[in-house]
Amino acid sequence: MVDTNSRAQELFTAYYGNYFQMHRAGELEEYKSYEIAKETETAWFDVMIAKNASELSIRNWDAVLELLSIAKNNPDPIIVEHVMAFANRHVKSSDSIVKLMYAENMIEIIKLVRSKASTELLHQAYKSAAQLLDDVMSSALIIDPGHDLKSLNLKDKKSLNHRAAINIEMIKEMLAEDQQA
Repeated sequence: MVDTNSRAQELFTAYYGNYFQMHRAGELEEYKSYEIAKETETAWFDVMIAKNASELSIRNWDAVLELLSIAKNNPDPIIVEHVMAFANRHVKSSDSIVKLMYAENMIEIIKLVRSKASTELLHQAYKSAAQLLDDVMSSALIIDPGHDLKSLNLKDKKSLNHRAAINIEMIKEMLAEDQQA
């Protein structure tokens, strides 16, 4: 006999809590049949966030991408806190590609959690992402083995700097919008 709560959690986790994706895969009816309470789903989101936060790495970007996917369905400010804390501790000494990738993902997560995050947290996150991007632009191009510019659709240092500059402008726009609100 299959534990229905485990099966429901398996479905919920596989689709990051996204009912539309469950529906597209033909599994929403099964999930709904388990009648899972919102409190239980919230607890499952918390588990997914904690798991992926503990797996953040400069070598494997799956965890930050999973946190971004979770934020799309559960815009919890704790997600940006985890990514920012990891970036502040570990990413600043990494290569140019890791810095850009973490800054861009942090910006995307910020966009998703903005309405629920405190102004102080948002400003810390903007600053953290901007520092990574500034470092990308001001430092020499450093690429660790296994990373390459082509994976980010970039050709050279100039294109890397341009992309970082675009992201800094995006941060400035979000900051200006926050100040108007």
